[in-house]
Amino acid sequence: MHNGKVLVAQGGGPTAVINQSLVGIVQAVRRLAPGTPVYGARHGVRGIVNEDFVDLGQETEANLERVAATPAAALGSTRDKPDAAYCAEMFKVLQAHGITHFFNIGGNDSSDTVRIVAEHAAKAGYALRCMHVPKTIDNDLVENDHTPGFASAARFVAQAFAGANLDNAALPGVYLGVVMGRHAGFLTAAAAAARRYSGDGPHLIYLPERVFEMERFLAEVKATQTRLGRCVIAVSEGIHDASGASIAEQLSQNVERDAHGNVQLSGSGALADLLCEQIKTKLGIKRVRGDTFGYLQRSFLGCVSEVDQREAREVGEQAVQFAINADRDGSVAIRRVGDYAVEYALLPLAAVAGKTRVMEDAFISTSVDGGSDVTPAFLSYLRPLLGAALPEAGRLRAPAVAKLLR
Repeated sequence: MHNGKVLVAQGGGPTAVINQSLVGIVQAVRRLAPGTPVYGARHGVRGIVNEDFVDLGQETEANLERVAATPAAALGSTRDKPDAAYCAEMFKVLQAHGITHFFNIGGNDSSDTVRIVAEHAAKAGYALRCMHVPKTIDNDLVENDHTPGFASAARFVAQAFAGANLDNAALPGVYLGVVMGRHAGFLTAAAAAARRYSGDGPHLIYLPERVFEMERFLAEVKATQTRLGRCVIAVSEGIHDASGASIAEQLSQNVERDAHGNVQLSGSGALADLLCEQIKTKLGIKRVRGDTFGYLQRSFLGCVSEVDQREAREVGEQAVQFAINADRDGSVAIRRVGDYAVEYALLPLAAVAGKTRVMEDAFISTSVDGGSDVTPAFLSYLRPLLGAALPEAGRLRAPAVAKLLR
């Protein structure tokens, strides 16, 4: 590597397996370019502009493996969304430290950052390999079959709804859980993965890929409640009306916005509370409960897909191989082969940067009478990603005893 240095950063929301990618990069550099310094930027791109680096070369193999198996971003993350001026400052730091290989682990915003930095390097004639390593629980990177972090979060969501379904069956009423996903409904759809028996919830699933109509929503809840005596509902935080305005924004009196001006969807339980209030007041159902999963689904310790772990490690390793052996920039993508295997491709940064994937129509039920749901095609897509079989709930099978007094 001609006396160059490697820099790794993590960005956006943490996941249960993002550290597998970090360690995959460090270990691959040690194998392919022994002696090359590997730095980590603390708190992502902000750590780069602040020159806040740690020397990952000083880490032992044993401790790296412990970190790899630990959820959340070990280097720390950031929600900063760099513009051209911000990236220019980053590039100055990379030059000053002699960084020749930059790996940024994150979602579509992180890939856009890598693209801009790569353009600065090209204009300056500076030899810098820039690599985007995929990560997002939203599963919304284009050109990818799926993204590291999604499967483990999906496993958590599936098991959480399975438990909520059991609770709701024991004490019937309406239960509503709001799941992360501003534009893509993959994670919310995963709520259906643990359904086993006829009548298991979630009975209704609402995704941002479809327009949310309050009257239809209430009608479907009422119909399910009438048919089963209860109703379990999975709702994406990003549901919106025909104009594109979020339902959370419409129903809430006080709308919070994040640093990018987006309506804050994950920071409160407002949407769950507001939808539950609609059900109580419009349908007259008394027992209505709502939850907002929030951060729980991102980095839940002990609920990890081994498939997700393995692939998160491999995308880090593949990124190093593409950067060092092939001497290329790009974004690593996961492609599905057969049933079930994956291969890794290198995409141009511009093919991924700033773009958002949503659920395919074939994954979303269009039945007018069956309520809002996902299709068997989605469940077939999801199952291999979840890893080991999900826990199965049992049911009493004892026959009813004949009544004597009535």
